[in-house]
Amino acid sequence: MTREELIGINVGIVESVVSGVLTNSPNAIIVMVSNPMDTMTYLTLKLSKLSKNKVIGMGGALDSSRFKTYLSIALNKPANQIEGMVIGGHGDTTMIPLTRLATYNGIPVSHFLSEKELDKISSDTMVGGATLTKLLGTSAWYAPGASVSYLVDSILNNRHLLIPCSVLLEGEYDQKDICMGVPCIISKNGVESILDLKLNPDEIKKFQNSSASVRSMNDALKDI
Repeated sequence: MTREELIGINVGIVESVVSGVLTNSPNAIIVMVSNPMDTMTYLTLKLSKLSKNKVIGMGGALDSSRFKTYLSIALNKPANQIEGMVIGGHGDTTMIPLTRLATYNGIPVSHFLSEKELDKISSDTMVGGATLTKLLGTSAWYAPGASVSYLVDSILNNRHLLIPCSVLLEGEYDQKDICMGVPCIISKNGVESILDLKLNPDEIKKFQNSSASVRSMNDALKDI
């Protein structure tokens, strides 16, 4: 969704949906799927007046699954033996695949792949959604559905899984009043906690650039 399309959103409709959800299920935890993910999560949080642990954007789970798939292809190893995480905004230019922290059976993938190969994997991950849209002629549905299911399963069954999610930051990663993708422990309470990954200087810069882009999209809400 573009900035112009976001401005065209009828906030009254969004507010009506949120109100309907909470009227029928006052203890609900809302999982946001709609794009622009981070801005819609932020809007829903503000409209619902729920505590920040109860409004979650699922983008990081989806982006991370695509990241692990590209790593699996490059390594020629099973995806279920690969760990990888994407943080930042849920967008082609705002997501941050953390190649430095990705592992195969606990071994850094940099042991097997060159910097050039990792850069390509990162780039392919960032345009993964657009690539699928071009191939399918429509937005993806299976992977987003599987990502939502994975997230909801951790809530319903209190699994305390570590999942990158778009959540409200209040000082974490040096950001405030913004919803961004960060590693979260997800339980029956929604966001149980946010983990501090101790990013390196390059990753910090990328996160700052990503947050600036998300804030620019959030600014469109002021025009609605």
